[in-house]
Amino acid sequence: MDGRRGRPTVMKIRVLSIFVLVILVLSVVGLWTTVRERKTSVSSSGFRSVRWNPAAAAQYLDSREVWWQSWPGAQMDHGTVCISCHTVVTYALVRPALRQELNEKGTTRPEQVMLASIEKRVNDWANTAPFYTDEANGPGKSAQSRATEAVLNAVILASYDAAQGHLSSVTRAAFDEAWALQETSGEDAGGWQWQDFHLAPWESTESAYQGAALFAVALGNAPDGYAANPASREHVELLEQYLRHQYAAQPVMSQLYVLWASRRMPELLTEKDRMKLIDKIENLQLSDGGWSLPSLDQQPGVRRYLLDYWKQISNTATSDGCATGLVVLALEENGPKPKSSALSRGLQWLEDHQAKDGKWWAPSLNGLAPQSDEGLFMSDAATGYAVLALQIAGDNRSADGSLATGE
Repeated sequence: MDGRRGRPTVMKIRVLSIFVLVILVLSVVGLWTTVRERKTSVSSSGFRSVRWNPAAAAQYLDSREVWWQSWPGAQMDHGTVCISCHTVVTYALVRPALRQELNEKGTTRPEQVMLASIEKRVNDWANTAPFYTDEANGPGKSAQSRATEAVLNAVILASYDAAQGHLSSVTRAAFDEAWALQETSGEDAGGWQWQDFHLAPWESTESAYQGAALFAVALGNAPDGYAANPASREHVELLEQYLRHQYAAQPVMSQLYVLWASRRMPELLTEKDRMKLIDKIENLQLSDGGWSLPSLDQQPGVRRYLLDYWKQISNTATSDGCATGLVVLALEENGPKPKSSALSRGLQWLEDHQAKDGKWWAPSLNGLAPQSDEGLFMSDAATGYAVLALQIAGDNRSADGSLATGE
């Protein structure tokens, strides 16, 4: 009897010891990353305080796209490269805007490689393999990977066609491939299956909704009136129903994509929901004018507890470029409240926080060391969203050079 009672006690002590050891390790790692990040991104003279540097941003994003294209983990079949939400998608969304800002004559070499890979996979869709498979990665991963890629292919190609003013045949094919994998029944009808490896914010349970909302942004921007085309209208209406039906259950970060998309697809968001979201956004704004990524995408259960601890030891609860860039971009596209200073303060934060190497910093929500190549994934996205937001503001900058906010 005593032996049976003692065994659980010993087990509890062992579990507690392991937990304490893990906390100590995380603390050391957290302190190290905090010091490193502060040295390189906060305390040094790396941050600009006057306007922003488009050339440095372009150089940073180009270099990251080149790294991604050569990274062994991104290589796919037929000599193609995986596309990612954090690095490739944001690069594709923003690089045409930077080209305009810098008066460049044509696409860069990294863009050409990216587009050639995507177009090759779209044109040979039936013969390409999904990046993740059921055999290698677990049940359902083949379908998740395939649907995710189809959506992102269309998003990227449509963004380039929007800059050209005409929808190409390969982009139409990409849309067709995405529509073919759209869910047509059940709770998720109108959306898509999505890669879920419990990695926030783009490969987790909420990512399917976020991906569908980003697809809606691409639809709204697609030239030649594609979204109103009778051939695709049934799919578009199903997508709109999905985004409206699932909206209330989403984290703020996902709702921001709907706010962004609703400028050109106003039926996605009621005025009441729009104002409620803007109120929520303003309440989450920090005293320095920025926003924090963890506050926009809180995680449930044990993961939330671990991330809360990670925020405390690694200084990730401060304002960052990804959260601030996305919020400012969404507010620019669908307007802040009258007389609100949230947008102008957010824009000023972006202008003040570009690093010397051209990037805007953002923390990993998954504990990746910020100075590693993988740890820069969120900074890649942050830089993309920050540039988009600043470029929109710059288009309407007043004659005296003050930030344009529409307030």
